[in-house]
Order: sequence, then C-alpha cells, then structure tokens
Amino acid sequence: MEEKLKQEPSDIIKIVMFGPESTGKTTLAQALAAHYNTKWVPEYAREYLQEKWNREQKTCEPKDLIPIAEGQIYLENKLTKQANKILFCDTDLLETKVYSEAYYLGNCDPILEKYAVENTYNLYFLTYIDVPWEKDDLRDKPEEREEMFDYFKNTLDTYNKSYVLLKGDFENRMKTAINHVEKLIQENDNTYGNR
Repeated sequence: MEEKLKQEPSDIIKIVMFGPESTGKTTLAQALAAHYNTKWVPEYAREYLQEKWNREQKTCEPKDLIPIAEGQIYLENKLTKQANKILFCDTDLLETKVYSEAYYLGNCDPILEKYAVENTYNLYFLTYIDVPWEKDDLRDKPEEREEMFDYFKNTLDTYNKSYVLLKGDFENRMKTAINHVEKLIQENDNTYGNR
C-alpha cells in the first residue's frame, strides 16, 4: 500500500491548489495549466465520492481515505510524465489529511499522514474564502469556511510548506499566481539548466 502513496522522482515543478471547499482551486488549476500549456491533476476524491454518492447516497467515510489518496497519487505520477516543465495539482495528500482530521475527530491514518508530509511540492497556492460558496452533492460546510481556512493555513505553517495566499477575483488570483510561477520557472532553469 505504501508504494501507492509515494511520488515518483521528477524534476518537474509541482504546485498545489490548497484550501477549503469551493474556493476556486479547480478553476485555477485548469486556467494555469492552459496558460502554461501543461497538465493539471484533477481531485480524485470528487470523482470517487460522486460515484459513491450516486450509488449509495453516502458521503466520505474513513475507509474511503486511503483509496482516495492512492487514486490521487496515481493521477499525479501519471500526469507528471506528460507535463511540460510544470504540473498544477488540484489537491494533494496534505489536503486529504486536513479533511480526515476535520471530519473524523482529529484522526488520520498514520500511513496517509506519513506521505502527506513526505511528498514534496515546490509551492502551495492557498485559496481564500472570498469567492461565493457553491452547493453540490459533496460540499457540506458553508457555515464553517473561516474555521476550515484557518485549519488549512495552520497546516501549511505547521509543516513549514512554502505558500502564497490567493485572494480577490479570478484575474487578481491569476496575476499573483503567474508572478510566483514565473519566479519558480526561473529558479528551476538556473538550477537544472534550460531544457
């Protein structure tokens, strides 16, 4: 099982969209990938949990978290091989860890926690709660957005992850994101040489 939670080695720049539900992560991941003519990694949990909801009318349970994490890393490893210099991830295992703790009394499977902390990314874009909350079959905490945002931010701080806060409308978020991506590309080119 552990192998299925491990990133495969790569020199690709990896950036994660990170934050509470309905804060524009997917929209940003898609737009940034289009801007840089590269790949983005969808959130595997959405597909997995939507199928579960359609089948059983049940939401996420603790037993779902490891299959979700394995599916997420499988997609990330697959799309890393297809990416052009940079990969945008709609989520990562650290986000899965946050949801596990927030929903299941502070609990997180130790194996999931291990890889949530060990897997590495160049930068996190922390998405703020200043966009409208949109209801769907899976979203369920509109009244706890501030608490959830604080939980996400505190997690990045606790594990000393490099992050940039994205606020404001879509154009502002994109402008901020692109500025930081350009810096990363330049640093990466200086480290590994142009390819």
